[in-house]
Amino acid sequence: MSQAGNRKVAVIGAALDLGAGRRGVDMGPSAIRYAGLNDRLEQLGIGCSDWGNVETVVAEAAESGSPEARFLDEIKETCERIARAVARAVGGGRTPVVLGGDHSIALGTLGGLALVHGPGAALWLDAHGDLHTPETSPSGNVHGMPLGAALGRAPEVFASDAWPLPELDPERVVLLGVRSLDDAERDFVRERGIAVYTMSELDRRGVEPVVREALERVEGAPFVHLSLDMDVVDPEVAPGVGTPVRGGLSYREAHLAMELVAESGLLASLEIVEVNPILDRGNETAALAVELAASAFGARIL
Repeated sequence: MSQAGNRKVAVIGAALDLGAGRRGVDMGPSAIRYAGLNDRLEQLGIGCSDWGNVETVVAEAAESGSPEARFLDEIKETCERIARAVARAVGGGRTPVVLGGDHSIALGTLGGLALVHGPGAALWLDAHGDLHTPETSPSGNVHGMPLGAALGRAPEVFASDAWPLPELDPERVVLLGVRSLDDAERDFVRERGIAVYTMSELDRRGVEPVVREALERVEGAPFVHLSLDMDVVDPEVAPGVGTPVRGGLSYREAHLAMELVAESGLLASLEIVEVNPILDRGNETAALAVELAASAFGARIL
């Protein structure tokens, strides 16, 4: 059963792994498609149009650039293509479903949304904060920076004609499932008053009240984007991710969170990132991604 209504989606792939420290997430879009994403959405009564992958470069064909933000120029070029595709989807009345790739692609997804609507809201489901700048990052991996960039950190580094900065309103950003923050990220969260629900809080209070509270925070924004990093789920359930952290959401907790999002009717765009088939078991992480996407779009048992 589904509550999807007459929704239409545009599936946009971004086979990018330049922002990550481990190779392999460039195969994520193919793995998610192979797991049956398009068919599953069609089963829900959603008009699904797959626009293929935006053009990307591979690490072997590019210079890594500054060690503080490796491959940043190439990542921004890819994100600009994503932003244009997302803006075109929104303009055509389609919900963008962007498949990564590493989480640096969010700069482009949010960029396209902000280009159309102005700064909006994000539900950021992730084991990590992704709030770094090149100056604070301990690794120089850009997939640890997209949320910070979208909030207007280091604008001189992340600026582009393809998007306005900031892309998000800090009062309407919620991080869920976090269990790994660096000191610089903690300082920024406190300074800007960003809502962070750690796994400890989810354990104490339960998924439903926390997610409902998060949805109340983002309600009323020009757009509500759901960015789903598959490492928010416990690696026992989602092993195929590049930066696993133990103690994540269970299978049912992840589905409940998606079901509550669908129930709210707020979802304007969905992004699924960090699926790494090289590290997976029988494509089960990509299959879970498809199931969670279906729940976010209203799949129900009854």
